[in-house]
Amino acid sequence: MALFTKEEALDYHSKGRKGKVEVVPVKPCKSQKHLSLAYSPGVAQPCLAIAKDPSLAYEYTAKGNLVAVVSNGTAVLGLGNIGALAGKPVMEGKGVLFKMFADIDVYDINIGTEDPDKLIECVKLLEPTFGGINLEDIKAPECFRIEEELKAQMNIPVFHDDQHGTAIISGAGIINALAITGKRIEDLKVVVSGAGAGATACTKFYIGMGVRRENVFMFDSRGLIHQGREKLTPQKRYFAQDKDYGTLAEVIRGADMFLGLSTKDVLTQDMVRSMADHPIIFACANPDPEITYEDAKAARPDCIMGTGRSDFPNQINNVLGFPSIFRGALDTRATAINEDMKLAAANALAALAKEPVSEDINALYGRTLSFGPDYIIPSPFDPRVLEWVASAVAKAAMDSGVATVQLDLDAYRESLRARLAGVKERIALVVDYYGLDF
Repeated sequence: MALFTKEEALDYHSKGRKGKVEVVPVKPCKSQKHLSLAYSPGVAQPCLAIAKDPSLAYEYTAKGNLVAVVSNGTAVLGLGNIGALAGKPVMEGKGVLFKMFADIDVYDINIGTEDPDKLIECVKLLEPTFGGINLEDIKAPECFRIEEELKAQMNIPVFHDDQHGTAIISGAGIINALAITGKRIEDLKVVVSGAGAGATACTKFYIGMGVRRENVFMFDSRGLIHQGREKLTPQKRYFAQDKDYGTLAEVIRGADMFLGLSTKDVLTQDMVRSMADHPIIFACANPDPEITYEDAKAARPDCIMGTGRSDFPNQINNVLGFPSIFRGALDTRATAINEDMKLAAANALAALAKEPVSEDINALYGRTLSFGPDYIIPSPFDPRVLEWVASAVAKAAMDSGVATVQLDLDAYRESLRARLAGVKERIALVVDYYGLDF
């Protein structure tokens, strides 16, 4: 059942100040002295200092807390290639989530080109402004090359959330599903429906966690990806099985896990019944999963089921990842978000799901959340997510050598708790100022 009407959605974006974000000064400008400090001639002093020592940009500007959400609108979730302008509301929304969940400021950069070379050049030239780059809603296979080249050419974190966000959150789910079922990750037979950016990155992440590549069976719109097929992209060729083992219904027999990042109704109840004991089913197609929660549970009550939807248990929600991951990366001034940092985020989320949940969070869901088959991934509204994930990512950044600032982790955790409380108070004041009620 829809939570809102079309008119309510349009009103939300249009009433009061248009859109969802604004830029607010954080220094006073109430006097001539303030004006002189903010601009000329006072601004010359930090300019000269940064010219001598570029690292001081993190001291005298907002660079260290500023992320660019970059898109060309070619693969907007659920909407397809609608273009950069039509995709702008999504990118503004991403900025809201960065701010609400991690106190990170965002400029959405909507680039009007489908040419990967032009997009790469444009983003690369933005490095002086931003502390990090979040690539968003860029179609495959171009997104792979764009991220790879920007990571190689830029000295700030570049992270394509459509790929790695889902991988990290679902990776946390796998860690806890294995703990519940007693299965070993190296023994899992994994069937994947979809071969786009998200499915590719998820599966590679699982292999990094210990899944054996020969145990992965990936399907695209043409069927099983195998070595006998022609015109496979390099990304698909990486997952190609040695031969054609048959249809999805044939291959899924005895499988321990199904990952879906494709389209609704791909997975049937008969297929679910044919899977191994205690199957792990992550059906992440949006807005309608490959199989509904009710149908999967009816077919196999012993399954551990996750979807991308908030109205079912175990929501695989990227907001559990990207805000806190960037928080840890920015605060250590990391030059990249590497595999160690991604795995640290997944492990932190998995550990948090085992912790008792406060009554106010339980009230949001109308039930008691406790670790088990229907609670393997923490709630995105749990305020501890920022503290646990950002500190784990920061530690991994320092341990892996990509951090350029060393943090006292105990003090850092305390500062994260205070930061989250402060940003929610400030945002509430702004919303009250505009007098909006939805």
